[in-house]
Amino acid sequence: MIITIKYFGLIAEITNCEKEDILFLDNNISELLEVLYQKYPGLKNKDFQVAQNQELVPLNTLVTDNELALLPPFAGG
Repeated sequence: MIITIKYFGLIAEITNCEKEDILFLDNNISELLEVLYQKYPGLKNKDFQVAQNQELVPLNTLVTDNELALLPPFAGG
């Protein structure tokens, strides 16, 4: 499955792009993150959340949509 991943804020700075398409053959988000950690080692120690279908999801969630977003922590104010 081709998945479009959108990156925001600090995460976009680390990946040096705002979105990309990745061929992903496994089935859950934690496995997808392992692929991204290999491609972007700077992500591994950063705090972020993953959204699927515009909702934040835990890392053991199955990838069921072809679009995900990696969101850095939001600043309060």
